[in-house]
Amino acid sequence: MNSILLQAAPGSGVTMQIILMVAIVGIFYFFMIRPQQKKASEAKKFSEEVKKGDYVVTIGGAHGRVAELEDDTFILEVERGARIKFSKSAISMESTRAAAKKTTAA
Repeated sequence: MNSILLQAAPGSGVTMQIILMVAIVGIFYFFMIRPQQKKASEAKKFSEEVKKGDYVVTIGGAHGRVAELEDDTFILEVERGARIKFSKSAISMESTRAAAKKTTAA
């Protein structure tokens, strides 16, 4: 009697495996892939909206004001007269926002 109850219907194991795999892919998409894509698009939008005179922080830690903008580069004025050329992708969105909050709070 026990052996009859323990037998599964044929094919139900394959269906459950497919459902489980689809669920895992969905979880990965909504918790890992989608947030990364959103963060990347926000960073790209932020670097495109930078304008002359903005205070920014680069990924290397250089603080300064944007002196000139070109297509995919900008010139950062870090000290009186000292200018450094960077790629627009070198702007750190999080550090720039954190520095802006510190300067407005002070």
